[in-house]
Amino acid sequence: MLPMESPERPGTKAPGRISQALIRLLMKRATITASERLGEGFALITLEGPALKGVAWTAGQKIQIAMGSAFTARTYTPIEWNAETGRVCILGYMHGEGPGSAWVRDAAPGDSCDIFGPRASLDTGRLTGPLALFGDETSIGLGYALAWQDPARPVASYFEVGDVEASCRVAEQLGLERISLFARSPDDEHLADMEARLEALAASGASFALTGKAGTIQRLRQALKRLGVPAARIATKAYWAPGKAGLD
Repeated sequence: MLPMESPERPGTKAPGRISQALIRLLMKRATITASERLGEGFALITLEGPALKGVAWTAGQKIQIAMGSAFTARTYTPIEWNAETGRVCILGYMHGEGPGSAWVRDAAPGDSCDIFGPRASLDTGRLTGPLALFGDETSIGLGYALAWQDPARPVASYFEVGDVEASCRVAEQLGLERISLFARSPDDEHLADMEARLEALAASGASFALTGKAGTIQRLRQALKRLGVPAARIATKAYWAPGKAGLD
Protein backbone atom coordinates (compact mmCIF):
# COMPACT_ATOMS: atom_id res chain seq x y z
CA MET A 1 0.00 0.00 0.00
CA LEU A 2 1.60 3.23 -1.11
CA PRO A 3 0.92 6.43 0.80
CA MET A 4 -0.18 9.59 -0.96
CA GLU A 5 3.31 10.84 -1.73
CA SER A 6 4.25 14.46 -1.26
CA PRO A 7 4.40 16.57 -4.46
CA GLU A 8 8.13 17.15 -4.13
CA ARG A 9 8.97 13.49 -4.64
CA PRO A 10 10.32 12.83 -8.15
CA GLY A 11 8.03 10.89 -10.44
CA THR A 12 4.95 11.37 -8.26
CA LYS A 13 1.68 11.85 -10.12
CA ALA A 14 -1.04 13.87 -8.44
CA PRO A 15 -4.38 12.02 -8.18
CA GLY A 16 -7.10 13.10 -10.61
CA ARG A 17 -10.05 15.25 -9.63
CA ILE A 18 -12.45 12.35 -9.09
CA SER A 19 -9.85 10.50 -7.07
CA GLN A 20 -9.14 13.59 -4.98
CA ALA A 21 -12.86 14.04 -4.28
CA LEU A 22 -13.22 10.41 -3.18
CA ILE A 23 -10.15 10.66 -0.96
CA ARG A 24 -11.56 13.76 0.79
CA LEU A 25 -15.00 12.15 1.15
CA LEU A 26 -14.15 8.60 2.19
CA MET A 27 -10.61 8.45 3.55
CA LYS A 28 -8.81 9.46 6.70
CA ARG A 29 -5.56 11.40 6.43
CA ALA A 30 -2.67 10.06 8.50
CA THR A 31 1.03 10.65 8.94
CA ILE A 32 3.69 8.00 9.41
CA THR A 33 5.41 8.74 12.72
CA ALA A 34 7.62 5.63 12.95
CA SER A 35 8.83 2.76 10.76
CA GLU A 36 10.94 0.12 12.45
CA ARG A 37 12.44 -2.94 10.77
CA LEU A 38 11.77 -5.94 13.02
CA GLY A 39 13.32 -8.59 10.82
CA GLU A 40 14.06 -9.42 7.21
CA GLY A 41 11.02 -8.34 5.23
CA PHE A 42 9.04 -6.95 8.19
CA ALA A 43 8.39 -3.38 9.34
CA LEU A 44 6.35 -2.06 12.26
CA ILE A 45 4.71 1.12 10.97
CA THR A 46 2.94 3.67 13.16
CA LEU A 47 0.31 6.03 11.74
CA GLU A 48 -1.19 9.00 13.54
CA GLY A 49 -3.71 11.72 12.81
CA PRO A 50 -6.79 13.51 14.17
CA ALA A 51 -9.02 11.56 11.79
CA LEU A 52 -7.96 8.33 13.50
CA LYS A 53 -9.31 9.42 16.89
CA GLY A 54 -12.62 8.13 18.22
CA VAL A 55 -12.68 5.24 15.77
CA ALA A 56 -14.20 1.91 16.83
CA TRP A 57 -11.93 -1.02 15.91
CA THR A 58 -11.71 -4.71 16.76
CA ALA A 59 -8.92 -7.19 16.03
CA GLY A 60 -9.32 -8.75 12.60
CA GLN A 61 -10.70 -5.66 10.88
CA LYS A 62 -8.82 -4.20 7.92
CA ILE A 63 -7.77 -0.84 6.55
CA GLN A 64 -6.99 0.07 2.97
CA ILE A 65 -4.30 2.59 2.08
CA ALA A 66 -4.47 4.51 -1.19
CA MET A 67 -1.67 3.82 -3.66
CA GLY A 68 -1.62 7.34 -5.11
CA SER A 69 -5.29 7.04 -6.10
CA ALA A 70 -8.61 6.28 -4.44
CA PHE A 71 -9.09 3.58 -7.08
CA THR A 72 -5.93 1.66 -6.19
CA ALA A 73 -5.30 0.53 -2.62
CA ARG A 74 -3.67 -2.22 -0.61
CA THR A 75 -5.09 -3.86 2.49
CA TYR A 76 -3.51 -4.29 5.91
CA THR A 77 -4.67 -5.57 9.29
CA PRO A 78 -3.91 -3.17 12.16
CA ILE A 79 -2.32 -4.79 15.19
CA GLU A 80 -3.57 -2.06 17.52
CA TRP A 81 -5.65 1.13 17.35
CA ASN A 82 -5.61 3.75 20.09
CA ALA A 83 -8.82 5.71 19.56
CA GLU A 84 -7.89 8.29 22.21
CA THR A 85 -4.60 9.34 20.66
CA GLY A 86 -5.41 8.52 17.04
CA ARG A 87 -2.49 6.10 16.81
CA VAL A 88 -2.54 2.96 14.63
CA CYS A 89 0.15 0.31 14.20
CA ILE A 90 0.49 -2.21 11.40
CA LEU A 91 3.03 -4.97 10.87
CA GLY A 92 3.91 -4.79 7.20
CA TYR A 93 5.48 -7.66 5.28
CA MET A 94 7.34 -7.11 2.01
CA HIS A 95 5.76 -9.88 -0.04
CA GLY A 96 7.04 -9.73 -3.62
CA GLU A 97 7.59 -6.54 -5.61
CA GLY A 98 4.11 -5.06 -5.69
CA PRO A 99 3.04 -1.57 -4.56
CA GLY A 100 2.10 -2.77 -1.07
CA SER A 101 5.57 -4.18 -0.49
CA ALA A 102 7.13 -1.01 -1.91
CA TRP A 103 5.15 1.10 0.53
CA VAL A 104 6.27 -0.99 3.51
CA ARG A 105 9.87 -0.82 2.32
CA ASP A 106 9.89 2.94 1.68
CA ALA A 107 7.61 4.17 4.50
CA ALA A 108 9.37 6.90 6.45
CA PRO A 109 8.40 9.25 9.29
CA GLY A 110 6.78 12.39 7.92
CA ASP A 111 5.15 10.69 4.93
CA SER A 112 1.38 11.10 4.62
CA CYS A 113 -1.17 8.55 3.48
CA ASP A 114 -4.93 8.16 3.10
CA ILE A 115 -6.78 5.36 4.89
CA PHE A 116 -10.16 3.81 4.21
CA GLY A 117 -11.64 1.92 7.15
CA PRO A 118 -11.49 0.14 9.45
CA ARG A 119 -13.92 -2.32 7.90
CA ALA A 120 -15.03 -5.87 8.58
CA SER A 121 -12.64 -8.57 7.38
CA LEU A 122 -12.12 -11.56 9.68
CA ASP A 123 -14.79 -11.99 12.36
CA THR A 124 -13.53 -14.12 15.24
CA GLY A 125 -16.04 -12.71 17.71
CA ARG A 126 -18.56 -15.40 16.82
CA LEU A 127 -16.07 -18.21 17.47
CA THR A 128 -16.18 -19.86 20.89
CA GLY A 129 -13.50 -21.51 22.98
CA PRO A 130 -9.73 -21.37 22.49
CA LEU A 131 -8.66 -19.97 19.12
CA ALA A 132 -6.21 -21.61 16.72
CA LEU A 133 -4.93 -19.14 14.12
CA PHE A 134 -3.36 -20.55 10.95
CA GLY A 135 -1.61 -18.33 8.44
CA ASP A 136 1.76 -17.05 7.27
CA GLU A 137 3.95 -13.93 7.48
CA THR A 138 0.95 -11.77 6.58
CA SER A 139 -0.92 -13.13 9.62
CA ILE A 140 1.64 -12.48 12.38
CA GLY A 141 0.21 -9.03 13.13
CA LEU A 142 -3.27 -10.53 13.42
CA GLY A 143 -1.93 -13.08 15.89
CA TYR A 144 -0.65 -10.24 18.05
CA ALA A 145 -3.93 -8.31 17.83
CA LEU A 146 -6.07 -11.32 18.74
CA ALA A 147 -3.83 -12.34 21.64
CA TRP A 148 -3.74 -8.89 23.22
CA GLN A 149 -7.31 -7.77 22.59
CA ASP A 150 -8.64 -10.48 24.90
CA PRO A 151 -5.79 -11.75 27.15
CA ALA A 152 -8.19 -14.17 28.88
CA ARG A 153 -8.79 -16.09 25.65
CA PRO A 154 -6.13 -18.66 24.68
CA VAL A 155 -4.81 -17.96 21.18
CA ALA A 156 -2.30 -20.31 19.54
CA SER A 157 -0.74 -19.40 16.17
CA TYR A 158 0.57 -21.70 13.43
CA PHE A 159 2.37 -20.00 10.55
CA GLU A 160 4.01 -21.23 7.35
CA VAL A 161 7.01 -18.98 6.68
CA GLY A 162 9.92 -18.67 4.30
CA ASP A 163 12.42 -17.56 6.94
CA VAL A 164 11.83 -19.21 10.31
CA GLU A 165 14.59 -17.26 12.06
CA ALA A 166 13.35 -13.85 10.88
CA SER A 167 9.73 -14.66 11.74
CA CYS A 168 10.78 -15.93 15.16
CA ARG A 169 12.61 -12.66 15.86
CA VAL A 170 9.52 -10.67 14.91
CA ALA A 171 7.31 -12.77 17.20
CA GLU A 172 9.78 -12.34 20.06
CA GLN A 173 9.93 -8.56 19.61
CA LEU A 174 6.14 -8.36 19.63
CA GLY A 175 5.96 -10.57 22.71
CA LEU A 176 3.86 -13.09 20.79
CA GLU A 177 3.71 -16.40 22.62
CA ARG A 178 2.17 -19.80 21.79
CA ILE A 179 3.42 -19.69 18.22
CA SER A 180 4.56 -22.54 15.95
CA LEU A 181 6.47 -21.89 12.72
CA PHE A 182 6.65 -24.23 9.73
CA ALA A 183 9.40 -23.73 7.15
CA ARG A 184 7.81 -23.40 3.73
CA SER A 185 8.91 -26.08 1.24
CA PRO A 186 8.67 -25.84 -2.57
CA ASP A 187 6.45 -28.93 -2.77
CA ASP A 188 4.25 -27.86 0.17
CA GLU A 189 5.30 -30.85 2.28
CA HIS A 190 5.19 -28.57 5.32
CA LEU A 191 1.39 -28.37 5.00
CA ALA A 192 1.15 -31.99 6.12
CA ASP A 193 2.84 -30.97 9.38
CA MET A 194 0.33 -28.15 9.81
CA GLU A 195 -2.57 -30.49 9.09
CA ALA A 196 -1.24 -32.88 11.73
CA ARG A 197 -1.97 -30.24 14.41
CA LEU A 198 -5.65 -30.01 13.52
CA GLU A 199 -6.98 -33.23 15.05
CA ALA A 200 -5.84 -32.53 18.61
CA LEU A 201 -7.00 -28.92 18.38
CA ALA A 202 -10.41 -29.98 17.08
CA ALA A 203 -10.77 -32.55 19.86
CA SER A 204 -9.95 -29.87 22.45
CA GLY A 205 -12.91 -27.75 21.33
CA ALA A 206 -10.83 -25.05 19.68
CA SER A 207 -12.20 -22.79 16.97
CA PHE A 208 -10.15 -22.01 13.87
CA ALA A 209 -9.19 -18.82 12.03
CA LEU A 210 -7.63 -19.66 8.66
CA THR A 211 -5.79 -16.76 7.02
CA GLY A 212 -2.97 -15.98 4.61
CA LYS A 213 -2.49 -17.87 1.34
CA ALA A 214 -5.73 -18.90 -0.38
CA GLY A 215 -4.47 -22.36 -1.34
CA THR A 216 -3.37 -23.19 2.19
CA ILE A 217 -6.72 -22.06 3.60
CA GLN A 218 -8.56 -24.34 1.17
CA ARG A 219 -6.44 -27.34 2.11
CA LEU A 220 -6.79 -26.81 5.87
CA ARG A 221 -10.51 -26.17 5.61
CA GLN A 222 -10.97 -29.46 3.75
CA ALA A 223 -9.00 -31.24 6.48
CA LEU A 224 -11.21 -29.71 9.17
CA LYS A 225 -14.29 -30.81 7.27
CA ARG A 226 -12.99 -34.39 7.23
CA LEU A 227 -12.51 -34.12 11.00
CA GLY A 228 -16.14 -33.11 11.39
CA VAL A 229 -15.45 -29.58 12.64
CA PRO A 230 -18.66 -27.56 12.10
CA ALA A 231 -18.57 -24.38 10.01
CA ALA A 232 -19.62 -22.40 13.10
CA ARG A 233 -16.14 -23.04 14.53
CA ILE A 234 -14.26 -21.86 11.43
CA ALA A 235 -13.55 -18.37 10.07
CA THR A 236 -11.47 -17.76 6.94
CA LYS A 237 -9.85 -14.81 5.21
CA ALA A 238 -7.44 -15.08 2.27
CA TYR A 239 -4.89 -12.27 2.23
CA TRP A 240 -3.17 -13.28 -0.99
CA ALA A 241 -2.93 -15.83 -3.79
CA PRO A 242 -0.18 -16.42 -6.36
CA GLY A 243 -0.72 -14.33 -9.48
CA LYS A 244 -3.38 -12.13 -7.92
CA ALA A 245 -2.62 -8.51 -7.03
CA GLY A 246 -4.28 -6.63 -4.20
CA LEU A 247 -6.38 -9.55 -2.96
CA ASP A 248 -8.81 -8.09 -0.42
